Amino acid sequence: MCPKSSSRSESLKKKSSAGAFGDVLYGMMMLPKETEIEKERNFELGLRVPDFGLVINDFLRTREVGEFVSGALAGAMTKAVLAPLETIRTRMVVGVGSKHIAGSFLEVIEQHGWQGLWAGNAINMVRIIPTQAIELGTFECVKRAMTSAQEKWNQSDCPRVHIGRASLNISLSWISPVAVAGAAAGIVSTLVCHPLEVLKDRMTVSREVYPSLSIAISKIYKDGGIGAFYAGISPTLIGMLPYSTCYYYMYEKLKKSYCQAKNKKSLNRPEMLLVGALAGFTASTISFPLEVARKRLMVGALEGKCPPHMAAALSEVIREEGLRGLYRGWGASCLKVMPSSGITWMFYEAWKDILLVDKGHL
Repeated sequence: MCPKSSSRSESLKKKSSAGAFGDVLYGMMMLPKETEIEKERNFELGLRVPDFGLVINDFLRTREVGEFVSGALAGAMTKAVLAPLETIRTRMVVGVGSKHIAGSFLEVIEQHGWQGLWAGNAINMVRIIPTQAIELGTFECVKRAMTSAQEKWNQSDCPRVHIGRASLNISLSWISPVAVAGAAAGIVSTLVCHPLEVLKDRMTVSREVYPSLSIAISKIYKDGGIGAFYAGISPTLIGMLPYSTCYYYMYEKLKKSYCQAKNKKSLNRPEMLLVGALAGFTASTISFPLEVARKRLMVGALEGKCPPHMAAALSEVIREEGLRGLYRGWGASCLKVMPSSGITWMFYEAWKDILLVDKGHL
C-alpha cells in the first residue's frame, strides 16, 4: 500500500473517532455512569434526616429553659419542706378549726395524724412545679424584654403626641421593668395553674369529702364542669397582682440596695435567704386582706354562703370579725411565706448558677 493511501486511511480513522459518531458512542458509554452517580446523590438526599437530638439539645441549653427548670426545682424543694405550715395557714385563713397556730397544729395531728400536716401535698407538689417554673421564667423573660425596650426607647427620640398646641413626650423611663415583670409573672402563672390551686384548697379544707386527687377532680367536674376549676379566678387575679408586683420589686430592690451598700456584685446564700424572706413578708402584709377575701370566696361554696364578689367578701369579714378579721391568719401566713420566699430564692439562684453559669448565660 502506498504511503498516501495509508495516511488517508489514518486520517479517516481520526475523523471517525473524533467525529459525530465517535462523540455519540463516547457519550453513550458515559451515560450509565453519570446516571448512577445522580441516583446515588438523590438517594443520599432522600434519606437525610434532621438531627433532632442536636436541635433538642440546643433548645435545652437555652437561658429560658434553664430559668424555667430552676424555678420548678426550687419550688418543689421548698414545698417539700414547708407543707405543714401551708396546711395550717390555709385552715386558719378560711376559718377552719382553732384560731391559734399551736391549736390548729394539734388539731390536725389529733384528727388526721402526722400525715394530716401534708394533706393535699401531692397536689401541692403537682401545682408548685409548673407554677414556680412559669412564674420565675416569665419574670426573667419579661424583665429582660422590658429592660431592652426601655434602653432602645431612651436612646431614640421619644415620640410626641400633639393635642392642639400642646405637645406631650411619651417616655418609658418611669416604668419599672421589674414591677411589670412581677405583675406579668403573677398573672400568667395564675391563669395557667388556677385549677391546681382549687384542687389543693378543696383537699386541704375538706379532706373527708375529697380524700384523693382523682376523687377531687371527678367530683368538682361533676358538680360544676370545667368552670368549677376556675372558681374564684377574678378575685385570685385581683389578689395576685399587688402581691406579685410587690414581691418581685422588693426582692430586686433590696438585693440591689444591699449589694451597693456592701460594694458587692451578688449575694451569698444566707443573704439571699434573708432578702427573699423580707420581700415575701412585705408583699404578704400589703396584700393579705385580699388573700383572706380570695380564700373566703374559693371555699365559701362548701358552706353554702359564698359572697358574690370580693368587695362583699371583705365587708362580710369586717362585719363578722372587725378590721382584725382582715388579718386573721396573718401570723401563720408570715411563718409560711417568709421561709418559703427565702428558701425559694436561695434554691432558685443556686440552680441558676448550676444550669446557666457553666453555659455562659450569666
